[in-house]
Amino acid sequence: MEQRKLEGKAKMMLIHIDEDDWWEGEPLYEAIVKTFRKLNIAGATVFRGIMGYGGHHLFHKKDFLGLSEDMPITIQVIDTEEKINQALPVLEKMMSGGLITLSDVQVIKYKSE
Repeated sequence: MEQRKLEGKAKMMLIHIDEDDWWEGEPLYEAIVKTFRKLNIAGATVFRGIMGYGGHHLFHKKDFLGLSEDMPITIQVIDTEEKINQALPVLEKMMSGGLITLSDVQVIKYKSE
C-alpha cells in the first residue's frame, strides 16, 4: 500500500477551559467536541493538564491524595480557516470563561491509498 503526502496551510485553534466547566448538563469539553463533530470539523483532541493557573492566578493541581481540583483542559483543533471561523460563534456561545487562541499552521498529512 502506497502512502500519499498531503500538505497545506491550516488554522489551529486552542481552547483553554477548566475541567469543571459545564454546558447543558455535560462537561464543556465533551459538548465542544460533539459540537465540532456535528459541524464537520476535521478533528479535535482534548488534553488534561497536570498543573496550571489562569487569569485569577489560582493553581489547579492534584492534591496529596491524587484527587483532581479543577484541572486545566485544552482542546486542540486543526482545520481550514473557513471551518474554524464558522465554529467560533457557536463556541463563543458555549463558553462562559476561558481562552481561545488561533494560529496559522502548516499541515503534513500522510494517507494510505
